[in-house]
Amino acid sequence: MDWVRGEAIGHGSFGKVSFAIPRKQSTQAMVVKSSAASSSATLMNEKIILDELKSCPNIIRCLGDNYSYENGEKLYNVLLEYASGGDLSNKLKNSGDHRLPEFEVRKYTKALLKGLHYIHKSGYIHCDIKLQNILLGQDGQVKIADFGLAKRAESKKDDNRRGELRGTPLYMSPEMVTGGEQGAPADIWALGCVVAEIAAGVPVWKYSNITQLLMTIGVGDELPEFPAKLSELGKDFLEKCFVKDPRKRWTAEMLLNHPFVADQNYDDATVTLNDETCGSGSPSTSPRCPFDFPDWVSDGSAESSAACSITSLPSPAIQELLNLNGGSWSIAPAERLRVLVGERRPESDWSAADDWVSVR
Repeated sequence: MDWVRGEAIGHGSFGKVSFAIPRKQSTQAMVVKSSAASSSATLMNEKIILDELKSCPNIIRCLGDNYSYENGEKLYNVLLEYASGGDLSNKLKNSGDHRLPEFEVRKYTKALLKGLHYIHKSGYIHCDIKLQNILLGQDGQVKIADFGLAKRAESKKDDNRRGELRGTPLYMSPEMVTGGEQGAPADIWALGCVVAEIAAGVPVWKYSNITQLLMTIGVGDELPEFPAKLSELGKDFLEKCFVKDPRKRWTAEMLLNHPFVADQNYDDATVTLNDETCGSGSPSTSPRCPFDFPDWVSDGSAESSAACSITSLPSPAIQELLNLNGGSWSIAPAERLRVLVGERRPESDWSAADDWVSVR
């Protein structure tokens, strides 16, 4: 595709995002996600994942990739379809009372579930489900975006990645905070945070202190706050998402049959995956088994960075725990959290772009 870089519109987990203006007017509108060619392995991996997931209409579509030389630098570029409706965060901010009516909440929830079910059946975990990564097409169709932190579902033998932190803290599941465990159930916990937020108009956690938040998510029995005006069906749906034990949390496939979304009467786009439709069909073998405050803007400090995504890196504090415990997370969750949020700050700069990344 022949295109020209337009205005920058933000950046994802591992690349700058700009408008891509096609030289031929007949070509569809696009955006381009770019990174330096010398550090483009993650963006290349994102492109590979999007190619594998291209059949689902609820996932942003990849249109190709190429290299370019700009200002003396070689860049790797991934072209993506343009979602003209913006993201769900902007949709919420522009609504009358900063929350969505329940019929819209149900509609977006069902579409998001269809995309998640497809992702999980394809053997991937998104790892960063949040309002900013849920885009809306011109017709309002949900498009899950930004697979910069996505990964293959872990096998039981893959224990060496248990120290990684992936995602945005506000939407993190208890097992992610306490043990670095991130499978399909973690995406479902994040889904619950999204549903509650668009229904209430405020984040599910009210704490503004990062230490309190991590401790609340990871230790004890406290659950995210349910929207007061949500129907009983909606609250029951959230209960299935906010199960502390990931093995007992409902899957995307199970949630698609919940009355909160199953009773929708609008037309659903379907897509084939191994003779099954995206987000529905016969039972599959998909795995069964929150800090992004609206007014926060990252200023580089540790606390404001809580509104941003975390790349998959073991911090020095986490690495120290791994070394002390033979590379495993057999350590008690409370002790791990004390190291994560204690007085000993990691030696690395958490405000650096490699560690904390805002997503627009």
